[in-house]
Amino acid sequence: MSNKVSRVDRRQFLKTSVSMGAVAAMAPTIIPSSALGLDGFTSPSERVILGGIGIGNRGTYDLGCFLEQKDVEFVAVCDIKEGRRMAIKKKVDEQYGNKNCDMYRDFRELLDRKEIDAVLIATGPNWHATAAMTAAKAGKDMYCEKPCTKNIAQSLILAETMRRTGRVFQAGTQRRNLPHFAFACELARTGKLGKLTKVFAHPAGMQAMTSGWLTPEEQPPKEIVDWDTYLGPAAWRPFNAKQLDGFNFEKGGGLVGGGVLEWGSHCVDLCQWAVGDCPPPVEYNAPKDGELMARYESGVQLIYREKGWIPLGSCPVRFEGETGWVETGDSGKMVLSSPTLLAGRTVAEIDGYPATYHVRDFLDCVKTRGLPKGNADAACNAHIACHAANVALYLNRQVKYDNTTHEFIDDEQANRLRSEALREPWRL
Repeated sequence: MSNKVSRVDRRQFLKTSVSMGAVAAMAPTIIPSSALGLDGFTSPSERVILGGIGIGNRGTYDLGCFLEQKDVEFVAVCDIKEGRRMAIKKKVDEQYGNKNCDMYRDFRELLDRKEIDAVLIATGPNWHATAAMTAAKAGKDMYCEKPCTKNIAQSLILAETMRRTGRVFQAGTQRRNLPHFAFACELARTGKLGKLTKVFAHPAGMQAMTSGWLTPEEQPPKEIVDWDTYLGPAAWRPFNAKQLDGFNFEKGGGLVGGGVLEWGSHCVDLCQWAVGDCPPPVEYNAPKDGELMARYESGVQLIYREKGWIPLGSCPVRFEGETGWVETGDSGKMVLSSPTLLAGRTVAEIDGYPATYHVRDFLDCVKTRGLPKGNADAACNAHIACHAANVALYLNRQVKYDNTTHEFIDDEQANRLRSEALREPWRL
């Protein structure tokens, strides 16, 4: 499905710049403005060459945010569905006015493209961690949608892999780059609310169950839908079209359903930021009256709460200290215990949860090798907090987590839920 690439990429531009100078000294050369970064073009040396893996509904939105950036060149898409491959190629080719976007069914072929600097991973949650770690080992930076991992063990391996390979990793927790959420977390983190006592996250559903099979249906040709690759590291099961909704398939691995891992990837992540991105809570209790209370080693409580929120939009969070509190959500508005907490500052109200700022943060870090807001260590701690809460939900009892051994204390039943086997031939 791929075609030979003839465009000048970022790395090749840098390699050949010296030899081009030598040629220029011998004879006059006409260089297009796009190659020099003139007339609104970004020079090849400053472009980030991007590929996409698993570009469905959310991925198409993310891709649009990337395509808005003048220093991005999107060159290839991989998806197990032929219809999606063709739709993204059409979108990209129309954007650039050419037919250069290549298509792949196997993401490893896309990762073999040496000129690609980074990848957008927007598959279903079942694939996020495996694809991200494969990309890191291939030398690619990545923007990875959430939930980023299926369990606690994957969270730890993901963070370690990014540290070891030195890759830039941005989890799709875009609220970290929105001003009202950032300001609320700053108030909590810097002591402006007094000693922090409680942080609240909205899980949008609290239940945990194991995944299973649906009624077998006739499997389409591999070229149309590659069912085996779609399953990837998940346990095999017969084809069923309803399970092709990658957004829901195998979310959380063996423990699926509910909203703790889905919204928790955002809301708990913000709570983690509010407590300084410290290690996750060490104690998780069974739900009571619609709330699940977890406790950090510092004594701060993390409360997963369904009701009792000020109507400030989806993904609300609330942070309480001994002298003040703040609550905010996707409306962009904040409610503060006292207007003095603003200290004369004006905080921009951005309605909704656009990813544009998060994408820009990622691209800047690709160029500077900096640490993005949704980096792998931050994502690891937030995801562990979600996975451990799901274990408490599933077992319907208290569990205690050791952040040194990364195991549940004296709890064999809970520890069996820390990880799961991957189907051959996939490895982390």
